[in-house]
Amino acid sequence: MRFETPLIPAVLIRRYKRFLADCKLEDGREVTAHCANPGSMMGLAEPGMRIWLEPNDDPKKKLKYGWRLVEHADGHFTGVDTSVPNRALRAALEAGEVAGLAAYTTVRPEVKYGVKSRVDFLLQQDGLPDCYVEVKSVTLSREPGLAEFPDSVTARGTKHLGELANMVAQGHRAVMLYLVQRTDCDRFRLAGDIDPAYAAAFASASAAGVERLVLGTRITPQGVVAGAAIAEVE
Repeated sequence: MRFETPLIPAVLIRRYKRFLADCKLEDGREVTAHCANPGSMMGLAEPGMRIWLEPNDDPKKKLKYGWRLVEHADGHFTGVDTSVPNRALRAALEAGEVAGLAAYTTVRPEVKYGVKSRVDFLLQQDGLPDCYVEVKSVTLSREPGLAEFPDSVTARGTKHLGELANMVAQGHRAVMLYLVQRTDCDRFRLAGDIDPAYAAAFASASAAGVERLVLGTRITPQGVVAGAAIAEVE
């Protein structure tokens, strides 16, 4: 997935009201960018961080910049836009590049299921059970090389796990897919200390037959591409 507009570097001044970020461009101008991330963004919203913004000239948008990346001191990147994983994964799924899901040739995004919910992707193929795929963006890292989810309590995420388990009970296949939007992590685990209810819901869903898949990403200021599977640790 390539960004629609070339990104430009900036320095974060502050993030506030969850969806707003004041930033300083290289030419000294201060602008407000949209932050498409409702999570805590723990460790990713410190003033002074080098970030990358996507400008736009859409007259329907109040803010002319969107915050897309954090660039760390070691040259690694974290993608902070929670809408990016679905776009990157759709491209990978349609190209048959996701191991374990490559046999499905029909990829339907945002299909209604469960109770007033929409599954991120419904995969279909003659001769195979329908496969319901929920996607979560992973950006938290509290230990070097280790990515964790969630970064805050997520009642919505817990609800999705129950709905995936219901799909398995109906004879379908269900996959909880975590996309690690960090280039500095090669391991993953659930952050049960942050949201014990989510961790318990995942254990129940797993026992019911819900599969877990964790993928890394390749991130540059040009775009985000779904990568290979990442090891899971307890």
